[in-house]
Amino acid sequence: MWREERLLIGGELVAAEDGATYENYSPYTEELIGVAADASLADVRRAISAARTAFDTSEWSRDTALRVRCLRQLHQALVDHADHLRQILVQELGMPLRSTYGAGLDAPTSSIGWYAEALETFDFTTDLGVVEVFGGKHRRWVEKEAAGVVAAIVAYNYPFQLALAKLAPALAAGCTVVLKGAPQTPWSALALGRLIAENTDIPAGVVNVITSSSADVSAELTVSAEVDLVTFTGSTPVGKRIMASASGTVKRVFLELGGKSALVVLDDADLDAAAMTAAYHVVSHSGQGCAVLSRMIVPRARYDDIAARVTKVLESVKVGDPADPQTFMGPLVSAEQREKVSGYVDRAITAGAKAVIGGRVPEDQDKGHFYAPTLIVGADEDSEIAQDELFGPVLVMLPHDGDEDAIRIANNSPFGLSGGVMSQDRERALKVARGVRTGTFSVNGGVYFGPDAPFGGYKQSGFGREMGLASFDEFLEGKTLAEPVV
Repeated sequence: MWREERLLIGGELVAAEDGATYENYSPYTEELIGVAADASLADVRRAISAARTAFDTSEWSRDTALRVRCLRQLHQALVDHADHLRQILVQELGMPLRSTYGAGLDAPTSSIGWYAEALETFDFTTDLGVVEVFGGKHRRWVEKEAAGVVAAIVAYNYPFQLALAKLAPALAAGCTVVLKGAPQTPWSALALGRLIAENTDIPAGVVNVITSSSADVSAELTVSAEVDLVTFTGSTPVGKRIMASASGTVKRVFLELGGKSALVVLDDADLDAAAMTAAYHVVSHSGQGCAVLSRMIVPRARYDDIAARVTKVLESVKVGDPADPQTFMGPLVSAEQREKVSGYVDRAITAGAKAVIGGRVPEDQDKGHFYAPTLIVGADEDSEIAQDELFGPVLVMLPHDGDEDAIRIANNSPFGLSGGVMSQDRERALKVARGVRTGTFSVNGGVYFGPDAPFGGYKQSGFGREMGLASFDEFLEGKTLAEPVV
């Protein structure tokens, strides 16, 4: 069995209390592939204490040159061990190997280098000039300083992307971190801890990495008075609980939550391009992505035509072994997740909707937590399948009666994370893009994702921004200072 099981606490790779572990299963073979450290409340408290001590007593938050060097070392370690990390994603997550060369691993790896370069030129001081008040002149300025101890709690779907999107700006800002990996993907988090311990000069306690099967461990990170900021990526219901828990100590909370994003197709769009965009979005990593365009809003007069085009694309998707370089879609992460997706589809069909393709477990897969690429038509725009985040390969197609109606339907959602529009008229497309209330938006297939581009949502998709210089501010405090001009 693969053994990537030690926690990183206070600069040491250690076993959990009493050597506790929990089992890690492959979502493709459904077989036991190894174990991971199962941290206790005592372990997480030790990790928090280590981060607190490192922040309060070391020079980490004040030594910019050290932080730049350590970020570059982490970047190089990720590059050097990329093959091992790819296999972790394939083994424990069922991520198709081809996806690791993009958002799964290579893109987040490159972002570490971007933060190192940005940190070298980042100005932590803003001059406000001299003001005359109370009969004297006073020079004023603002200094930005690290927010303190950060609890970073990540979801399972893109474990390296989510962890590094929090670690990189937090470390660049001078914070110390307790990273809590998702219980479904513990090896991804623990591998990061080992790379940091063995390949960087990051001081002891600056980064601590824990994994656990217990929800109590995550809860401790949100209520501890020793934690200054919680950053969380995951579901909206859990995000609401984190906000409530953090309120007891009035700590800052930064949330990247769910989505039910819409691809709006206008009546002058290239329909083949629109069908391709929608179909491949919803099957990428089996639809297990918060920014997946899982609603397709199309002209009512072209509804059946577009459904046929999408179906043709979905029929061509290669589903199977995630280790096969030709596989585009692998399994869902767990049997529980497949049951959730299946339940939504079954209830939608019972309510009168139709699965044009899919809507079932694939008949040609005798193992693994697979669910067939699915297109749902005939659902009401207010139905649960059109409103809730499924995290599966299910596309819901809804008709619109013109541009304004399409915008209305796109905004008929509790979420506001992402979206897209297809039109051959740029001004019409931009009007839709500006009318839909989301934090990111793609116009005619434009790709916004990158280390320099802020990412986050409106409404119940959370608040705050990851990536780009905007993410620095999430992990910084502003201190205004003044002195008399003599």
